[in-house]
Amino acid sequence: MLSYAVIFFVIAIVAAVLGFSGIAGAATNIAWILFVIFLILAVVSMLRGRR
Repeated sequence: MLSYAVIFFVIAIVAAVLGFSGIAGAATNIAWILFVIFLILAVVSMLRGRR
């Protein structure tokens, strides 16, 4: 999941450099959502692993 977030972040940067602000904004939002989901799943995984 973290790799998908990084891929969407790179797409957002490339789109921003090329001037596609709408696509860059959408890709940034997707990357942010995937990163937050990754963090939540990582914390849950760590907590379940301690049991």
